[in-house]
Amino acid sequence: MNNMSEIMKQAKAMQEKMAEMQKKIEETEIEGSSGGGAVKIVMNGKHEVKNLFIDPSIVNSDEKEVLEDLIIAALNDVNKKIAENTNNQLGSISGGMGLPPGLKLPF
Repeated sequence: MNNMSEIMKQAKAMQEKMAEMQKKIEETEIEGSSGGGAVKIVMNGKHEVKNLFIDPSIVNSDEKEVLEDLIIAALNDVNKKIAENTNNQLGSISGGMGLPPGLKLPF
């Protein structure tokens, strides 16, 4: 019975750590860019765009499609970085749990 209460304590501590880590992830701001930094987008961990920078030298009405492509590329870049950051942060918590390789939290 004592073992079960210890497991419950560990589960509660893990749950608290997960909630704290999720809040930290959501508040973290990450920058993605494209075109050698000509377009930069900053998002938080909730995938909310916080800032957008477009180098004035690339603003040309004749190259509207290029600008649109750069914005899409920057969005994809920052989303990839947010996913990597989330996996790294959650991996630091789950590392001591002995989870099988490839199993990711949250389930």
